[in-house]
Amino acid sequence: PSEALAKLSESCSPGDDLSIPHLAHCTVENLFLLMGKELESVQEVPVGNVLGIGGLEDYVLKSATLSTSPVCPPFTPLNFEATPIVRVAVEPKHPSEMPQLVRGMKLLNQADPCVEVLVQETGEHVLVTVGEVHLQRCLDDLRERFAKVEISSSEPIVPFRETIIRPPKVDMVNEDIGTQQKIAVIHQKKEDHNKYPDGVLVDSDGLVTLNTPNKLSTLSVRAMPLPEAVTQLLEENSDLIRTIEQFNLSVKEGREALEITLTTLEAVQKFKQKLEENFVGRKWRNAVNQISSFGPRRCGPNILLNRLESYHRPSMWQCLDRTGLDLSTYKDFDNSIVSGFQLATLAGPVCEEPLMGVCFILEKWDMNKVQQFVQTHNQSSTEEQTTKTQDLQQQVTSNENTLSELEPIFESPAGQRGQVQGNLTPAESMADGNCNSELVLTDCYGPFSGQLIATMKETCRYAFQARPQRLMAAMYTCEIMATAEVLGRVYAVLSKRAGRVLQEEMKEGTEMFIIKAILPVAESFGFADEIRKRTSGLASPQLVFSHWEVIPSDPYWVPTTEEEYLHFGEKADSVNQAHKYMNTVRRRKGLYVEEKIVEHAEKQRTLSKNK
Repeated sequence: PSEALAKLSESCSPGDDLSIPHLAHCTVENLFLLMGKELESVQEVPVGNVLGIGGLEDYVLKSATLSTSPVCPPFTPLNFEATPIVRVAVEPKHPSEMPQLVRGMKLLNQADPCVEVLVQETGEHVLVTVGEVHLQRCLDDLRERFAKVEISSSEPIVPFRETIIRPPKVDMVNEDIGTQQKIAVIHQKKEDHNKYPDGVLVDSDGLVTLNTPNKLSTLSVRAMPLPEAVTQLLEENSDLIRTIEQFNLSVKEGREALEITLTTLEAVQKFKQKLEENFVGRKWRNAVNQISSFGPRRCGPNILLNRLESYHRPSMWQCLDRTGLDLSTYKDFDNSIVSGFQLATLAGPVCEEPLMGVCFILEKWDMNKVQQFVQTHNQSSTEEQTTKTQDLQQQVTSNENTLSELEPIFESPAGQRGQVQGNLTPAESMADGNCNSELVLTDCYGPFSGQLIATMKETCRYAFQARPQRLMAAMYTCEIMATAEVLGRVYAVLSKRAGRVLQEEMKEGTEMFIIKAILPVAESFGFADEIRKRTSGLASPQLVFSHWEVIPSDPYWVPTTEEEYLHFGEKADSVNQAHKYMNTVRRRKGLYVEEKIVEHAEKQRTLSKNK
């Protein structure tokens, strides 16, 4: 409504029916006073009271502004610090009760401002909650109040992210890498993991080159870690990035350009300036103007840079300069390159989790063979068509048949031409202007655009694997109030669950200590109950999602130096947190997990041998 105020004519009155987006007409049916857990129906409510309004369930989702006038500016929506991070899949115990569950989840979504309800691509109904206690409360509400059916839920699913880092300078025993004597690797797991299939070229700088299956096009991609400030900036401005992408898509498809308000344009300008400030160094020179896309889903914290010398792509920031026409055009199959990048960032090679903080640089895209192939097909098809026409003319002129014998030939030329055209190959039909280069390049490997998408995706994955890979875990900020007597027990529970204490201070005038720590979300299940049990109820934690943090250990690490071999042993079977998380996610997704089924087995002593 606030955007539409400037468009109203002078003759407009508050009673007019205005076409304002996101505006709905509704009738207030009931008013309630909130008396504890009871609702008392009233006819009117004095100013300054909290009240309940009936009859809005079909119009309001999370928040809305109620007004008798359509030109009323909306109130600022409520912002909640808690971010939903823990998800479960729910289903009714009896499949016939699925409609009641769907309706109950819709009501829960309206009633709880911090919960998210969605349907995944697999068809699962998913509930996304803030934490373990919130999850249990939502499931109980679904059973008892909203759906009123018996439901079963999956184990809580904790998301992870995949990223790359700069090559580390020290190994697992804090020795400088390169100064120790390398020994024979006991496990060949890391070598097997770093092996690339035939046709994948990887140079010492991490540049990966790969051909399409039909060998007509070549792609070269390099992966680099984004600066931490840039990753955080991209994550905070995902809605703004989505608006930019929607505007560019409308311009690219020739549709009417998306209307962008002045406030949004100013925010885009500030966003671009902050990106330029945070891209520091020679390797990031002019990186902001080379951005081709963000990913995944065109609004994520990963970037695709176009550094092709022969291809000047239209700018990502077209919305900032509408007066100046961008004379550059999109290259053929440009959308396939972007789609491959989107697929690669949506599911990484470690455990098929989304990528975060990764920049893919497209440095080579060779399409010369494609152009030659299309031209060769055009020439050959034209020559074949000319030859067929000449043969037909010679046959007609040299044939000494009677007029009656020639009548069928001249009476149905359209039918014969239709038969000839119906049997033409894609290359032949292209000569008549009935087909584009996509049909010419279609072969046993499928459409060429699909080959490019798959090749770009695989190239990005191999470029990602050429760098040191790491997992990123979701982290809670944990605030605990405890007395001095139980302080040691609180620290013991935190260290057991891979927590890290940030700050400890005593509250003035009391004997209570306030402990601020961070705790991985994956380790938080049962944390509140355990800390209450260990401290006899004298400590109570409060968990709020904070940020994503890189797990320092390599999920594929094996000992390679003599110091590591002496410290960790031959098997190196000490707990690797990243490896444990990776295997947990891969097992849940049905991916291959490299593990021994029997680790500690003994020979069976038979009775005959004992005699």
